[in-house]
Amino acid sequence: MRTCTRSVQLVVLAALVIMSASLTHGQLPDPGMTIDETTALVITDPQIDFLSPNGVTWGIVGKNVEANHTVENLETLLKVAKKQGMQVFISPHYYFPTDHGWKFEGALEMAMHKMGMFDRIDALSLDGFEGSGADWLKRYKPYINDGKTIVTSPHKVYGPEQNDLVLQLRKRGINKIILAGMSANLCVESHLRELLEQGFEVAVVGDATAAAQVAEGDGYLAAMINFRFIANTVWTTKEAADGIKAVQMARTSK
Repeated sequence: MRTCTRSVQLVVLAALVIMSASLTHGQLPDPGMTIDETTALVITDPQIDFLSPNGVTWGIVGKNVEANHTVENLETLLKVAKKQGMQVFISPHYYFPTDHGWKFEGALEMAMHKMGMFDRIDALSLDGFEGSGADWLKRYKPYINDGKTIVTSPHKVYGPEQNDLVLQLRKRGINKIILAGMSANLCVESHLRELLEQGFEVAVVGDATAAAQVAEGDGYLAAMINFRFIANTVWTTKEAADGIKAVQMARTSK
């Protein structure tokens, strides 16, 4: 039975690799996305637990973060967006003590709770937040803590269905999203799917994200295949940054 399961896994992985290679040759259309004054940058989970060697997940995401230059690429997007007056939204992941009382969890939820990922002591207190796994990377703080970036309420599993991201976007007249952050096949992909269902155009920045590489499979490869299938387009950081620079935003962050 174990041999059969392993064979199925190998067949699936081979199919994914072949499919990925085929897609890069343009078998699917690339609808693209035009950046304008209704476009915003949305970043999920730019937090220490995902993006720092001191984070609790570094052992399974670190190699992919480094290979993609994810930390640097996210900073590039933040810097360019701020310079051009593009609105920036952060959808963070926090767990409070009451969240550890859940009666059932999925595989990754259970893992995150066991390792204390994104833990905060209280929803109404920032005691112990500075420098914790739930905090932003230090290099991102000048951009996120500038009084203009919109930090939404936390998402609790992977997608934005339970936080106020969509409301905040709608209230600011946003129709198009440049999406980046962590983790590719979890929170980024879940945000992508929900934002598309809500009627937004979404461009994913493929090298401004990363994912876990575990015995069960390569999360980044899985995400990149799905991004190509369902996003309006998939950009590199350079393509996204060049596109933002080419447009003088009519509106500025409030």
